[in-house]
Formats: sequence, structure tokens, C-alpha cells
Amino acid sequence: MNKTAIELLEFDKIKEMLSELVISSKGRAMVEKLHPIEDITLIRTWLKETREGRILLGGRGSVPLHSLMGVDKGIEKLLKGIVLRPEEFTALVDFLNNCQRMKKYMANIEMMAPIISSYSRSINLLDDLIEEIERCIRNNQVVDKASPALSKIRKRINIVEERLKNKIENLLKSLGSQAYLQDNHVSTRQGRYVLPVKKEYLRNLQGEVLDRSNSGSTVFIEPEEVKKLQNELNLLKNEEEAEAYKILAFLTGLAEGYIREININIEIMVNYDFIFAKAKLSRQMEGNGVTLNENQYINIKGGKHPLIGAGAVPLDFIIGKGYRGLVITGPNTGGKTVALKTVGLLTMMVQSGLEVPVEEGSEFAIFKDILVDIGDGQSIEQSLSTFSSHLKNLIYILQEVSPRTLVIVDELGAGTDPGEGMGLATAILEEFYYKGATILATTHYSEIKTFASDHEGFINGCMEFDINTLKPQYQLKIGKAGESNGFLIALRLGMNKEVIARAHQITYKEKGNYEELVQKLQEATEIKIENKVNKGINQREDENRKNENRVNHSPKVNKEKKKEISNKFKIGDCVYISNLDRTGIVCELPNQKGEVGVMVMKKKLKINHKRLTLHIDKEELYPENYDFDIIFESKENRKKKHLLDRKMVKGVQIDL
Repeated sequence: MNKTAIELLEFDKIKEMLSELVISSKGRAMVEKLHPIEDITLIRTWLKETREGRILLGGRGSVPLHSLMGVDKGIEKLLKGIVLRPEEFTALVDFLNNCQRMKKYMANIEMMAPIISSYSRSINLLDDLIEEIERCIRNNQVVDKASPALSKIRKRINIVEERLKNKIENLLKSLGSQAYLQDNHVSTRQGRYVLPVKKEYLRNLQGEVLDRSNSGSTVFIEPEEVKKLQNELNLLKNEEEAEAYKILAFLTGLAEGYIREININIEIMVNYDFIFAKAKLSRQMEGNGVTLNENQYINIKGGKHPLIGAGAVPLDFIIGKGYRGLVITGPNTGGKTVALKTVGLLTMMVQSGLEVPVEEGSEFAIFKDILVDIGDGQSIEQSLSTFSSHLKNLIYILQEVSPRTLVIVDELGAGTDPGEGMGLATAILEEFYYKGATILATTHYSEIKTFASDHEGFINGCMEFDINTLKPQYQLKIGKAGESNGFLIALRLGMNKEVIARAHQITYKEKGNYEELVQKLQEATEIKIENKVNKGINQREDENRKNENRVNHSPKVNKEKKKEISNKFKIGDCVYISNLDRTGIVCELPNQKGEVGVMVMKKKLKINHKRLTLHIDKEELYPENYDFDIIFESKENRKKKHLLDRKMVKGVQIDL
């Protein structure tokens, strides 16, 4: 599937979420390779696996998955014929025991999960290998009973060590009583026992000097009697090491004989890790299973964008019966782009065997490819304009589009002369349709709304907008063309109705009468706004009186007064300016003089807070987390800020 579409629809972020839920490195490798496919039979199997895994996660008992920690390196050594260390055999036997638990677990839930339980039938138990490893190795050590020879050697080692210990203790007592020793402690040098003898008594003790102190006052001597026992002990330890190596080599050869069976077990366990990670992701997203078809029909019920989460407004979307081209119109920030991405991303997830956050009864088509053009794609480094970037992507899409292709295009025809952009957009939509694609596009051109309503196979859609609150509803309505609502919003914010009527006449070549609309808006919102404003004023007056009573007895009068002014307005509030008899938008909080920054007719003015009255709260005007730079900053400055947020670019500056 097209890599650009995967990137633009943010499918990689879904894979990152999935990668956090696997417990093995090989499981993460499977996630990395995950991509949408078009084999409907295999997709159905993947989805059934995910559903069964989710059912098991909600049941009793935990699934005995294994992280393969320490097993991978051990298998690599086996393939190269390198003898394994005791701790690597411990990891291997722990994994094989886990495989036995998984086989038993899956046998008990065969009725609940017939597909994924069937995979456990291929797990090899390898009882003889487990038994032999556990007989020879315990606590990451080769045990005495691993072989008779090793047991005999270790008994002799214990005897010699005991004799050596007694000899050292006797020497300490005898030499210590004669004041030959610097202190009564045994040390080791070069792995051998030595006594700390005073320099002047060097010739009083037979033995070999192995070291001296920094001052030279102490020499470390290995006594002659101890040296013989130490040499014998070292020989025995060499024999012990050689015998332990023989045992490890034998176990390595035994494990090599089962390398095929071990690799099968690893593959099955990794597959279970991947399946249950998909099931965990489904639970996390509140996903559901869906019906699949190859008829280019999509019916999404209550779909949510998985990267937005529970706060996303559910999307109801249908295409493919009666029409396969949908043109969505409406104002900016209304959710058009999110709707496009939701459809595209959910389709990709389904074709990757992932359950998606939709209501039961949803149905998805299996597409051969998904081609996407979303975002301006502008690159200052490459000196490409927004329109050029769009155009290059659209040229590629036109070359690749075919039947069973889902085409998603945001702001079709934007970035150039409106007349040419509209014509180009219409021609591109026609070409997509003639090539048999399923089309999902957004636009601001009113002519394309007409095209969609008149052209066979197309339908209009819009993102609903509440003109009374000036807030988008983020809900898609299919069958109705959207309005830009620019004139209505301007009227709602207080612009002179005569100016708007004239703008309507220039735009639509007809007289616009907004008297009736003004009356309706006033009837619908005047009481609501007035009550809100009065309520706010009364609350502030009450608070002010209380604050005055408290502040009059406080030395921090100025500080509290400044705080009171700052709390009076918020950035984004629509305020009425008494001396100008018009409204504006708060763009800066009050300074020390009590002057508030207000945007009026695209100019920023400093106005004393006493001349301002709250007209409409920002919450009534703009959606949550709205980017006010769209209003207060120029388009050029916004682009520069976006660029500088990503990296430092020499010579780029923002003029304020």
C-alpha cells in the first residue's frame, strides 16, 4: 500500500501503540512489518484471532506468554555450534516449560478460541531435553550429580580446601605469637593464599614472595607448606572446569538435535505475543469486529479516530451504494479533515487485522490501495509552493488510481486562482470517478457542490455548524451541501448588516436581505447572551465588593486590583468597546495600566478595561484548544512559527 498514505494517515502511530503492547523483541519485529493487505480471507482470519484474543484477555487467568529473554542469543549460539553457558540453558528450559503451560492453557479454552488454540497443537513438549537440562543445571550452575567424574572431583576439592584452611590457620597462630606478621589476616595474591610478614622477618619463613606493600614494610609470602596444597587445588579446579565444559558441550549437542522443534515453539510464542498485543490494543481503543466486502461499500457506525480517543465525536459514514464519490464542504475547524483521516485510518487498520473503535454492525470494503493528499506539504528548503506540492501528489494519484482504490483528497483545488482551481478540481474528480475509484474529498468551492449534486455517482456532505453558538458540531451529514457561513459569522459577531448585504451582492450577484436573519438571530440568542452577560457582571460586581472589603484592610491593594482586572477578560473573548461603539476580540491580557489588547478591524489597540464589556465569552465563539494565531497572526508569521518550532533556520525572523 502507498507509503505516503500510510504516513499522512498516521498509521505508523498505531503501530507504535501496538509495539508498546508486545513483550518480545521478535514480537516488535512483527509489528514493524505489519501493513495493510488485500487478501480478504487472510484479513478475516486476522480479525478473528484478534477477537478471540480479546475474549481470552477478559476471562479468568493470565495467558502464559514468554518474552524470550535470553533465548534468542542461545539459539544463535546453537546455530553456530557454540557451547551454551549454564544461564543460557536455564533460560532455554524456562522457555520450554512455558511452552508446555501454553499448550495446556490453549487445550482448556479450545471451545472459546478455536482458531488461536489450534496453533498450540504444533508446540513441541521436548520432555527429555527439559529433564536432562534440569538434571545437570540448577541456579545457573552445573550440579555435582551431572556426572560421576564431576562429583568425584568436587569431593577432592572440598578435602584439599579443608586441609588448606587448617594449614593457614595453624600458621597464623604460630607466626602471630612470634610477632612475625603485620596483622592476623590471610590475603590472596594472584589467586593464591599469602601471609603479611614484616620485612625484617622475611628470612624466618620458608616460602615465595608474591607481593610487597607500597611502603615496603610488608612482604606477602606464600608458605612452602601452603604452596603444595594450593597447586593441588588449582589442578583439581582445572579438572572441574574441563568436566563441566564436557557436560555443557553434551547438553549443547542435545539441544542442537532439537533446534527445529525449538524454533517452531519460538515462532508460535511470538505469534501469540503479536495476537494478544492486537487484542490489548482493541480493549484499549474499545474496538469491535466488522463485516468485510469487496464491493467498495463502507458503512461506519459511531466511528472514532483512534488517536483522538474517547473525546472524539462519533462519525457515521456511508459510501458505495448509489454513490461512490462524496464531497464534504463547510467552514474551517469543522472537522472535515478529521473525518477524512478517520475513514482512511480505520480502513487501513481493518486491512491490517486490527479491530477498530466503531459500533457493532459497521462494514468496511477491502481496497487494493489508498491514495491520499492531505496537508499543504510545503517545503521551504525545496522552494515548493503549497499548490505545487498538492499538484505533484495529485498527478501521482491520477497515474495510480484504479478500481478498488480509495482516494482521499483534502481541500481539492486549493492554493491557486479560484477559477482555475475550481475547474481543475472538477476535472480531477471526474477522472477519479471514470477510473472506478471510491472518492472522498473536501472543498470550499461552491461550484463543486453543484457538480456533486448534478453528477451521477456523487453526493454532497457537510460538517454541521451551530450558527447561534458559532461552534462546529464535528458531525458529518451526508446528502446536504455545507455553507461557508462567513457572512453569518460576521453578522453574529456584530458586523454592520448593510456591509454584509453588499458583500453578498458582490459574491452571488444578487441582493442579500439580512433583516429577517438578524431578527431570528436576536430572538434565538439575545436573551441567552444578555442573561449570560448580566449574570457575569453581577457575579463580578459581587466579587468586587467582597474583594474591596478584604483589600481595604490589606497592604497588597494594587496587586489584588491588577489580578482582578486580569481575571475580567480572557484571550478570545468578544468585548464591546463603548467609546468606539463596536466589538472586538481580546488578543492581549491587561498590562500594569489596566489596558487590554483588543483586535478591531485587523488592528490591535490598547483600550482601558473600564471601556470594555464582555459581549460573548470565548467558549461560545471558539472550540476548545483553538489556535488564536489564526486570528491574531499573519499567514506569513504563522508559517514562520511553524517552521521555527521544528528547527532553527538561518535568516528567518518574525516581525511583531
